Amino acid sequence: MQKALRLGTSDIMISPVVMGMWQAGKEMWAGIDDAEIKKSVRAAVDAGISAFDTAEMYGKGHSERILAAATAGIRDRVVLMTKVFSNHLQYDQVIAACHRSLKNLNTDVIDLYQIHWPAGSFGSRQVPIEETMRAMTDLKAQGKIRAVGVSNFSRAQLEEAARYGRIDSLQPPYSLLWRQAERDALPYCAANDITVLAYSPMAQGILAGRFGAAPTFEKGDHRRGHRLFQPDIYPQVLKAVEGLGPIARRRGVSLAQLALAWVLSHPDTCAIAGARSPAQAAENAGAMQVELSTSELAAMEALSRPVTGLLDDNPVQWDF
Repeated sequence: MQKALRLGTSDIMISPVVMGMWQAGKEMWAGIDDAEIKKSVRAAVDAGISAFDTAEMYGKGHSERILAAATAGIRDRVVLMTKVFSNHLQYDQVIAACHRSLKNLNTDVIDLYQIHWPAGSFGSRQVPIEETMRAMTDLKAQGKIRAVGVSNFSRAQLEEAARYGRIDSLQPPYSLLWRQAERDALPYCAANDITVLAYSPMAQGILAGRFGAAPTFEKGDHRRGHRLFQPDIYPQVLKAVEGLGPIARRRGVSLAQLALAWVLSHPDTCAIAGARSPAQAAENAGAMQVELSTSELAAMEALSRPVTGLLDDNPVQWDF
């Protein structure tokens, strides 16, 4: 079993696998059941997952409220992480958003409060990072939050934010097939004791082997626009997943666990994995018991290169 990791330089310890709660918000997903999500959270805790990542944007607070209901009575056993969206980054907006999240999560303190996307994303107002960070550091000083993190920030944006307060985590998209963060942000994190919280570590289910030669999605499913599903890239994706099968079978693990274990093989890096069912939550937790060998990592590296070689430097996974 891999040990808990310290979140940056804080006193917060988190499980290597973090349960992601995006799907719990229901928006941009299909077939999500509230009762199953609550059971999945409890199953995750029982299997050794202690940290849960949500955001005000996920279902306009619905995900936060579901997480609160699921962790009622066990708040002392879990680490709650949430995020403020890019349209709420002025000082007063950050404070108000935090108070809404505190209420939604039914807690007195948010363990990790993160800036979801940089100011200006999705047409939002350009707000100086100094103003946003002033709000974050004030919330921390008031005991409303315990640590500050950022998500979807480049190295340059991360460096600027760090000028105005301690940043303990970066949440980038990162998986065997999506590795733009390696070029600049991850080395900076390693040099500055910033924990990496990798989201989409299974490449939206691709690395779990959930899609065949002609994937179809229900209306409203955001994965329709994922760049790895585009026709010029997807054939190479399928070849990579096919090549991962023998590695997983030799280890006696699922493809999902193999993908998560690859992310966890990197120092000070956690994998954020969603779950629709208790079985999925337990399967994800099982990845914390898998330590890949040097030869296995090299084989996976070789399988990834025909895919990553087709991608540009744009770290955003979707063509929204």
